[in-house]
Parts: sequence; C-alpha cells; structure tokens
Amino acid sequence: MDINIEDIRAAAERIQPIAHRTPVLTSRTFDSLTGATAFFKCENFQRGGAFKIRGAANFVYSIPLFEREHGVVAYSSGNHAQAVAIAAFSVGIPATLVMPLDAPRSKMEATRGYGATIVTYDRLKDDREAIGRRIAGETGAKLVPPYDHPWTIAGQGTTALELLAEVPDLDSLVVCLGGGGLASGCAIAAKALRPGIRVFGVEPADGNDFWLSRQKGERVVIPPPATIADGLRAQTPGQITWPIVQRLVDDLVTVSDDEIRETMRFFLTRMKILVEPSGAVAAAAVLHHKLPQDLGRTGIVISGGNVDSDVLKQVL
Repeated sequence: MDINIEDIRAAAERIQPIAHRTPVLTSRTFDSLTGATAFFKCENFQRGGAFKIRGAANFVYSIPLFEREHGVVAYSSGNHAQAVAIAAFSVGIPATLVMPLDAPRSKMEATRGYGATIVTYDRLKDDREAIGRRIAGETGAKLVPPYDHPWTIAGQGTTALELLAEVPDLDSLVVCLGGGGLASGCAIAAKALRPGIRVFGVEPADGNDFWLSRQKGERVVIPPPATIADGLRAQTPGQITWPIVQRLVDDLVTVSDDEIRETMRFFLTRMKILVEPSGAVAAAAVLHHKLPQDLGRTGIVISGGNVDSDVLKQVL
C-alpha cells in the first residue's frame, strides 16, 4: 500500500488529458492579516469544481480495460461523485453514485448531469460503504473509494506536485482533512520534493476525527458531523490515510463553522473567487491564527468551489 513520489508523477501523466492545471493566486491583504506569504492552489477552478477529479481519474484510468465493462460505483457527498461521473463518462462506462439525501443540491444535479445513476441514503442511519459494496457485488462494477486507496491518494497528491513546481521554495503547506486522501497525497509529494517543509492538516471543529485520533493514538469514530463543510464529514480516518497523516503531517488543528464562513466571505469580497465551505477550511486556519506564526512562504490548498446558492446566501 506504499505510495511514493514516482506514483504521484505517474498519476500526473495519467490524468493530464482530463485534469486542469489550476492557477496559484496570492493576496497582499491576506498576507498583511496573517503575517504569512500565502500561495493559494485554486482547485475551485478544477474540472468538476474540486480537486477530486485528480484521484477519481487516476483510479478509473488505472482500472485494466477488461475490468471496466461493468462500470464503476462510488459513495460521496458530492465532489467525488461528480469526479467519478466525469472520469467514467470520459472512458464511456456507466457510473452509479451513492449520495446522502442531504447532499448539496447543486452537487447532486451536476453528478446526474454527467450521466450517472444516483442512489440516495440517509447518512444518519445508513452505511454508505456497505451500500456501495452491495451494488458492486450485484453489478460487477468497480468500487472507487473517495480517499482510502493508493490510486486515489496518488492522484490527489498531484495537487502539491503542481504547486511545488510553480512555487518550489515553500516553507509550509496547509491542507484540509476529510478522509485524508488529499492531505496524504500532498504530504507525500511535499516531503519528497522539499524534505524540510512543514505540513498542516485542518478539520472543521465538528468533524475532528483525525484530531481526536491523534490525541488518542489510534483511529476513533465520531458521530455524523453537522458542519457546514459538507465535504469533510468523514466519521473516522481511512485505514490507509491514517498512518500516512500520522507520519508526515506535522500538526492538526480545527476551525469553527463561523471561521469558515468568514474566510469564504474574504475570498469572495477581497479575492473575487467563490470557495465552498470545505475549500475554505485550510485558509481559515491561517486567517484565524490557528497555526504557528512563522509559516513563512506557505501553500494553501483551496480544495473546491461547489456551493449551493442557499448556503451562499446564508454565508453572506
């Protein structure tokens, strides 16, 4: 299950036809407020509106041709669902997505728009992974995990690979934490390319399964989170991502939903970019001084920009 920088480089080549090379933006106002020199890797401009296309495409494109005919199945609150649907459509295979009933309407509609079949579930009662495995068993479809697989992790790591190619002298990297795929992949890439870099993971306060697990020294399970950051509602760290985060991520912090909302407003009003709640989490930790003051030149991953109009109105 080991993933290394060569796996991430291979993933970058594999997904090049479908994934965008997203821009890196800066903000003098953000820097003056935080004392850092920030470089924002803007995955809100990514295909499908989030970084997830990187892992989903690397997974789908890595499936041997003779195993693709029955299609793919995945479970997701939205961004991974869209990404799997896009990747499946690009190779002409069917996709079934298991999504919670309370998934953002915009994400559900976009997923359906890519030709996928949607199966809904109640995230307070049902086990989405069990539903996904059942569908895979009944149809022969390949299950595409949202974070806990080497192919997915390697694909997500291309985010940091690109960022460090553009800004190679970073002192630190800040990434959001849901299931841990993005943080794991980015940490592997960052530490390989720049061994002295510090990597920080950020969770919503109501979805702090990684933070609690680190305090206890083992994976813990939390109740279904109610945070506004709908993409970061994992209840326990992944079996594969957990040891990677433990080994390579220097520290973990949490931010409140109010801090996430304030950061979204900053992006919209000062930088003129739309960022979803989950996408604002890493920047929120820097903006609200949750991390060491000596961050220096720091990369901040904006993980996505898919937000319902109702949520945006409430934030504003």
